[in-house]
Amino acid sequence: MALEKITMPQLGESVTEGTISQWLVAPGDHVNKYDALAEVLTDKVTAEIPSSFTGTVKELIAEEDETLEVGAVICILETEGAGEQQTEPAKEKAPTPEASAPETPKKAPAKQNAPAGRFSPAVLTLAAEHNIDLGQVTGSGRDGRITRKDVLAYVENGAPVAEAPAKPAESSAPQKAAPMPTSQVGDRETPIDGIRKAIAKHMVTSKHEIPHAWMMVEADATGLVRYRDGLKNKFKAEEGYALTYFAFFVKAVAQALKEFPILNSTWAGDKIIERADINISIAVATDDHLFVPVIKHADEKSIKGIAREINELAAKARAGKLTQDDMSGGTFTVNSTGSFGSVQSMGIINHPQAAILQVESIVKRPVVIDDMIAIRNMVNLCLSIDHRILDGLVAGRFLQKVKENVETITKENTPIY
Repeated sequence: MALEKITMPQLGESVTEGTISQWLVAPGDHVNKYDALAEVLTDKVTAEIPSSFTGTVKELIAEEDETLEVGAVICILETEGAGEQQTEPAKEKAPTPEASAPETPKKAPAKQNAPAGRFSPAVLTLAAEHNIDLGQVTGSGRDGRITRKDVLAYVENGAPVAEAPAKPAESSAPQKAAPMPTSQVGDRETPIDGIRKAIAKHMVTSKHEIPHAWMMVEADATGLVRYRDGLKNKFKAEEGYALTYFAFFVKAVAQALKEFPILNSTWAGDKIIERADINISIAVATDDHLFVPVIKHADEKSIKGIAREINELAAKARAGKLTQDDMSGGTFTVNSTGSFGSVQSMGIINHPQAAILQVESIVKRPVVIDDMIAIRNMVNLCLSIDHRILDGLVAGRFLQKVKENVETITKENTPIY
């Protein structure tokens, strides 16, 4: 028999970690090659991890709700193979973090008085960050294993921390985490599911890493409204899906990005990467969650093609059938906040993109044209930018181009097909 390691796969070009949301197998189960072993949550999408071998599940290394880096071992399979191998994979084939890395002071708190067993990288990291003696933590995982949630609960409850080596000029008093809010009589608690956790983590990363700046312009969408309203019924009857205002705005933004490619870029530490493809992420809301699927090569698509993809991606989101491919590769985000009546909003950038544009409600307003007051259909376009990459000058010019594109949409110069 041979022992084979199954590792966390890379489920997308920018994905560096995944969270095991549910195991689909248990130790002792027989699996065939390509059978699903677990569901993993990454970048707001739940995907299945297939088996790379046919064999028997020997050991589940990762716990449910545990986040692991790409390449980390998640389970061990026993397969038919040449020669007998060690039957204790955790000791030989899948060394523990303590055994596979040199002993360092950072790991010391996690080893001091620690119970026998294996600790995940996430548990070790948390224990080191908070100077936790894992011997004092009660595990709720399989066979009493300590999970990340156990360590967080230990910290949140204000439990004492292990004594660390004294450092010069530092207070010896232990630091306690701020107490978590507690429910009162009559309050309603809603458990946080995996998708909401992923959204929260992504938003915190965006706000923590990206210095945001904001700009806004208003555009006269009267021509757009007249054009779209004049053909929406015919279009729906012929194509079977709606022609929304949003499709026109996505096209206007994609065209502007061709002239201002710096908006279609990513901060990469010591360089800025301008993306060759214009892939527009769009925000799609369901009753409980917000998803951001991607319209690939939006600049090459007609307004009809963009409208069709908006309809298809929204339907997949509502049915819970978005795939990793649907969600990956976005280079710029356009969000239709006006669909629920908003007239001004400042979006959080979809990390690691450089900007997000909020399209607000189209509302009738009195506007001065040639010293005369006219009633026009006006819309606010709100732009959030990564100030490391973009400054006000280029962002303002980009917004002016989007405004120009919107204001020149007419039946005469804007083909649908």
